[in-house]
Amino acid sequence: METKTIFFLGKPGSGKGTQAKRLAARTGWPMFGSGDQFRSIAKEDTPAGRKTRLEIDQGLLSPPWFVEYLYLKIALSHPERESVIFDGFNRKVEEAELLFAASEYLERPFTVINIAISDEEVHRRLDTRKEDSGRADDHCVDVRLAEYEKYTKAALALFKERGVTIDVDGEQSQDAVEADIARILGLA
Repeated sequence: METKTIFFLGKPGSGKGTQAKRLAARTGWPMFGSGDQFRSIAKEDTPAGRKTRLEIDQGLLSPPWFVEYLYLKIALSHPERESVIFDGFNRKVEEAELLFAASEYLERPFTVINIAISDEEVHRRLDTRKEDSGRADDHCVDVRLAEYEKYTKAALALFKERGVTIDVDGEQSQDAVEADIARILGLA
């Protein structure tokens, strides 16, 4: 099977993390989530930990250089013939441009799977999630959507312009979304 490098993008609450985990379970490919990486750093009593904790609490995206550092730390040490899944990386244009440069350098092409949902669905899902789990990061839905509009939408446009994006209807059931992704990637 061809080696694949997959990035999941989408609005907050789109199910990108869920689908990344499902793809990892289906394929056995390792998965790295930027949220997991940043939450781990936020627990540290360091300047980076304190700053990261503040950004998470406010629903803000981290600087592009920090996100790329985390991505490159993984990409530069990951075996080139092994597939890998990334969730939540490359949400800003600067990050996307660095990703193109890094993937060319590493000779590791990639695909971006965009889980598309409406703003109304974002609010519905995150309000439900907040009620179900009391997750601390869900109190700033509007801030997170504004960050998506300001940054991620432009990064996604760049990925689409360069022909590496696959859009998937994220408003279907989780099983239907997973089936679409598997079919698109030739895994079904």
